[in-house]
Amino acid sequence: PFQSTAHGNPSSIHAIGREASQAMEMARRQVAAAIHGRPRGVIFTGGGSEADNMASKGAAITRRAERDHVVTSAVEHPAILQSCQFLEKMGFKVTYLDVDEDGLVRPGDLARAVTEKTSLVTLMMANNEVGSIHPIHQLADIAHAKGAWYHSDAIQAVGKIEVDVEAMDVDMMSVTAHKFHGPKGVGALYVKKGIQIEPLIHGGGQEEGRRGGTENVASIIGLGKAAELAQLSLKKAPKIAALRDRLEAGIRDLVPGVLLNGHREDRLPNTLNLTLPNLRGESLVIALDRHGVSLSSGSACKSGSPEPTHVLLGMGRDTEQSHCAIRLSLSRTTTKKDIEATLQAFARVLEEMETTVRFIPCK
Repeated sequence: PFQSTAHGNPSSIHAIGREASQAMEMARRQVAAAIHGRPRGVIFTGGGSEADNMASKGAAITRRAERDHVVTSAVEHPAILQSCQFLEKMGFKVTYLDVDEDGLVRPGDLARAVTEKTSLVTLMMANNEVGSIHPIHQLADIAHAKGAWYHSDAIQAVGKIEVDVEAMDVDMMSVTAHKFHGPKGVGALYVKKGIQIEPLIHGGGQEEGRRGGTENVASIIGLGKAAELAQLSLKKAPKIAALRDRLEAGIRDLVPGVLLNGHREDRLPNTLNLTLPNLRGESLVIALDRHGVSLSSGSACKSGSPEPTHVLLGMGRDTEQSHCAIRLSLSRTTTKKDIEATLQAFARVLEEMETTVRFIPCK
């Protein structure tokens, strides 16, 4: 109804405006409940990238007078990395931490990087490509010991695993709807009580002056409902992880020498990233798509770049291993039948490869 009959502007005081405002506040409570936070801490945004930009730029600019240093990692989402590059152009100093072979920041490296001049540490909760999960509470403690604020891009984690902003003691957290079956183009930034950041978008005073512009009411309500449903579905995580492991075992039976990218235990239940020797990832994406299987490759060809992903390179994989990587993502709707169908498609593609034209080698 919020795309048709209930079309009020939530800033208006007439009946249909109040109806829209009340529904939007319900969505705010639903998002807050999904991450165990305060509803008033939720700022609605146009997606996860905007939330990341708001956190990184807003915090750095707010604290610039006394602190001009930001710490992040080399394997963050481009929304964070490019925001940090922008801050460098403004005169901020940025430290990009290396990660270990599982894609995780070493706490000791963070402790050595944070100083009394550090305004913000921004490290993701779970990597969007390999699924490795960081020890957020430990990292946040290190940041807070020097007075730095801690932001976590939890976009890949919310709806997949339990997320508790209070228990983890983070100051800001990014969320987006489409990662847990909600609408695309809507997200949120959670900001802890007492943390004030400079808005990215100035305007009509919406979101208590923290993000100007008339709200995307229908999508925000979709975000809220999706967050509620995702929280109810967390109990399915062990089942999803078992299906993921069955998929990995099946691929290993088909392709000798498979390399897992990411931590074996501390990873999301739905994410599987593998390097398949001598099989170029983007070629597999195209071939499997013809059999109804959608997946991602380990290089950035989807964005028009032939370069391998920065995440795998940051984990110590070489160019060939990165080009030969694929990522498969499961969800709460994935079934055993889906997994078996995917493995059958893999087998057919490998057979076709042997009987027709071999894939482009990894170089």
